[in-house]
Amino acid sequence: MKVVYHERYRAVYSSDPAAQPGRIESITNELQGQFEFVKPKPASEEDLLLVHGKGHVEYVRAHQLVYETALLAVGGAIKASEIALKGEPAFGLIRPPGHHASPNSSWGFCYFNNMAISIERLRREGRIEKAVIVDIDLHYGDGTANIFEGVGDVTYFHPDGWNRQAFLDEISRFLAARKDKVDIVAVSAGFDRHEQDWGGMLKTEDYFTIGKMIKEFAEKACDERRYAVLEGGYNHFVLGKNVKALLEGMM
Repeated sequence: MKVVYHERYRAVYSSDPAAQPGRIESITNELQGQFEFVKPKPASEEDLLLVHGKGHVEYVRAHQLVYETALLAVGGAIKASEIALKGEPAFGLIRPPGHHASPNSSWGFCYFNNMAISIERLRREGRIEKAVIVDIDLHYGDGTANIFEGVGDVTYFHPDGWNRQAFLDEISRFLAARKDKVDIVAVSAGFDRHEQDWGGMLKTEDYFTIGKMIKEFAEKACDERRYAVLEGGYNHFVLGKNVKALLEGMM
C-alpha cells in the first residue's frame, strides 16, 4: 500500500473544516513508518478540463493558494490511480476534497473533483473502460454523480444505510451484485460518518471491514486494482485511526 502525500497538503488554504490546521497531521502521524509515502506532481489544466468547464477553472484560479493546493490534490488522486492500475493499492492523502465539485460549480469544501478526474484521465487514455466508485462519505457526492451521469461504464455508488449494520450491509450487497468485470475500483473515502464525527454512526473497525470488502471485490472483479482518496472526516482525534483501519483492510 502506497500513500500519496505532499507536505503542501498541510497548507491552511481557507477557513473551512477540511482545511483546518492539524487535520492532515492527524493522519500522517498514524501512517508514517507503516506505509510507503510517495509524492505527486500537480495536475495540469488539461487534466482539470477533462471534467470541468473553463469558467470553473478560472473561478478557482482567482484564489491562488486554493488553486495551487487543489492542483496538487488532483495530482495526488491521479498518482494513486496510476499506482492502482499496476495492481498495488494506493491512498491519496490529499486535500481539498473533491466529490462536491461538478463540471461548472463546486461547494462543500471542494473545488476540483479529484476522483472524477483521476478516473476520466484513465478512460480518455484508453487504459481503462469500466470503473466503480464507492463513496463512503457522510454526504452524497453530487459532483461525482453529475460528472458521470449517463456514462454507463462508470458506476457511482453512495450507501445511505440508516444505521451501522445497514450501511455495511448495503456496501456488501452492492459489491456482491456486481457480476461483470471492471477495470478498477475507487473509494471516495470520507470518515465523517464515524461515531465521534458528524455522522455519529460507524466505529473505527468498520472502516477495516469496508476496506476488506473493497479488497475482496478488487481481487475478483478487477485484477486487484483499487485505490482511495480522502474526502471528509473532521475529528482530528479519531481521523488518523479511521484512515489507518481502511488502509489495513484494503491491503
